[in-house]
Amino acid sequence: MKKYMDKLYWIAMAALLFYFSYSKGWILANFESITPKQAQTLLMNDNNVTLLDVRTIKEYKSGHIRGAKLIPLGKLEANLDKLKADRNRKIIVYCRSGSRSVAASRILEKHGFVPLNVKQGMVGLLGTDLEVVK
Repeated sequence: MKKYMDKLYWIAMAALLFYFSYSKGWILANFESITPKQAQTLLMNDNNVTLLDVRTIKEYKSGHIRGAKLIPLGKLEANLDKLKADRNRKIIVYCRSGSRSVAASRILEKHGFVPLNVKQGMVGLLGTDLEVVK
């Protein structure tokens, strides 16, 4: 019985590690993840990018990067038409810490967009020179 429980434990640990790695975009990601500084550079120097905030309305209103479009993650798939004009642009995607933006990037990539997930999300973006507005 102990051998069975040991195997079950290790299978559960492997599954958790896989899930965590997948949710962070470290594995099976068909999109690029960029640092907050890379996002800042792109936003300041490339006219072919769109900034997408996938946090909640409340989070967005508490402070967001100037020029960001808001489509909360839970409503993204149903509102892809709002990004129709951005299909041929890179879409820089951020949330609070970088987890929801991974899920959003997976949705966008699946529908033919070119997402760039911001590692560390808004937490990291606050350390850049990008303007935060309410």
